[in-house]
Amino acid sequence: MILSVYQANLVIVFFIYGLAFFSMGLTLLLESNRVPLLADARVLRPLIIFGILHGAHEWLEIFLLEAQWLGGEFPGAIMAGRVILLALSFIALVAFGVQILLMSRDGKLWEACRGLCIANLTLVFYLGLVVVLGETPWNDPDYWMLHTDIIARYALAFPGGILAAAALWKLAYQIRVERVCKPVKCLYVSAVGFLFYGISQLFVAPAQFGPAAVLNSQFFLDMFGFPVQVVRALTAVMVMVGLIRTLNVVEDERKHQHEAAQQERLEALERVQEELVKQAELRREILRRTVIAQEGERARIARELHDETSQTLTAFSVNMAALQNRLPEDREIEILTKRISGLSNQMAQGIYRLVHDLRPAQLDDLGLVPALRFLVDQAQSSMGLEVELSVDGANGRMDRLTETVLYRVAQEALTNVVRHAGTCAAKVLLVYDPESVQLVIKDHGQGFDVNQDHIPPHGLGLASMRERVEAVGGSFEVSSVIGSGTIVRAVISRGQKLPESAKEFTDAKD
Repeated sequence: MILSVYQANLVIVFFIYGLAFFSMGLTLLLESNRVPLLADARVLRPLIIFGILHGAHEWLEIFLLEAQWLGGEFPGAIMAGRVILLALSFIALVAFGVQILLMSRDGKLWEACRGLCIANLTLVFYLGLVVVLGETPWNDPDYWMLHTDIIARYALAFPGGILAAAALWKLAYQIRVERVCKPVKCLYVSAVGFLFYGISQLFVAPAQFGPAAVLNSQFFLDMFGFPVQVVRALTAVMVMVGLIRTLNVVEDERKHQHEAAQQERLEALERVQEELVKQAELRREILRRTVIAQEGERARIARELHDETSQTLTAFSVNMAALQNRLPEDREIEILTKRISGLSNQMAQGIYRLVHDLRPAQLDDLGLVPALRFLVDQAQSSMGLEVELSVDGANGRMDRLTETVLYRVAQEALTNVVRHAGTCAAKVLLVYDPESVQLVIKDHGQGFDVNQDHIPPHGLGLASMRERVEAVGGSFEVSSVIGSGTIVRAVISRGQKLPESAKEFTDAKD
């Protein structure tokens, strides 16, 4: 049997009707956990259940209609299952609306919806009494299925649609108040769709009792020329499109918020990085000024020792010699005066060494290389350390702060060799490159573990050398192998711009 055009079109309407609600339920099921801005996933569960069950019911309706048009018959259990599936879907819709409205705490809206539901349930109860107390064919399943379908639509579908519309409207209002975001319009579309969907449920199948005798699907068809299922299908599409579009918009907003948070985090990290750079620059400047202050104080003390104390000792020695010539010849007096003169000479030599340790005159007058040669000679004479000095490249003068830093590194490194290396030989290499100056001090002593934490006072010498080199923008490196010796390397750029603080130091020396 070939279906008529009306029947074929009705099948398409039912298919779109069921597809819209089923797609809505499935989409909410998959996406609800990802869009907490819309609502709690638990709140959307009744709407998910409604969409899936009601979509399945409409597809089952297609199967039953086609079978009926083809003359088929079905057992009562299948028909009862259809009505139960329909009623369960409407119960889920009512639960969704009630749940949202109770959470919204809007007393006026809830009271209006509750009054509507009470009036509707009262009407349904009256219709139920009419059905039961009237001339009821108790043994006719079709009669019971028809009237159960009608009562389910009156009691559940109509108030469920109204409640769902009110719930979505309230949810849209809350989102608009709490956040300025786009899904409000989409939710309003879904709310209007549910409103007309609930109203369309008043047009039930024709029956011989109550409003169903007049206000039914046949009346709607005669009035508008198309079945009421078309309106339900259109409202289902409105609800589906509105909710799915809402999910998409909320997801986009969530992404934008995430990107904004990431951008704020990056900006915060950049600010922290800038602050760290400023602190590092401040630390280097403090180190520069500390080195300059130390060297300035050393130079001042050295000048005072040279200009005052040394002169005083010289005058003491001269006067002591004159006294020796004037005293009468006496063996004990002669021995005493010679001892005093020897002590004076020892003091003069000690002051001389102290002056050169504080600020060697060769470093200011002749430059770094002569100062290192003096340092090597002093290490050999006073500390018994065999030191080999090598100089590569054109050894032109640099700014005095850089020369002072390299000299102090060599001085501290040779002192460490004497104290800790357990060897009596070392090598000092000074390399002048076009771009930088490199100082290397190497020994073949016992070495140490460079990764070991050195608790003060241990390791202060290395820390002092590193701070001095980094204060003038250089790099400092220590490599050591236990049993094979240690290499200390300091590299300072020759083309580096001289800091203002360093210029002050140089100008003061000049």
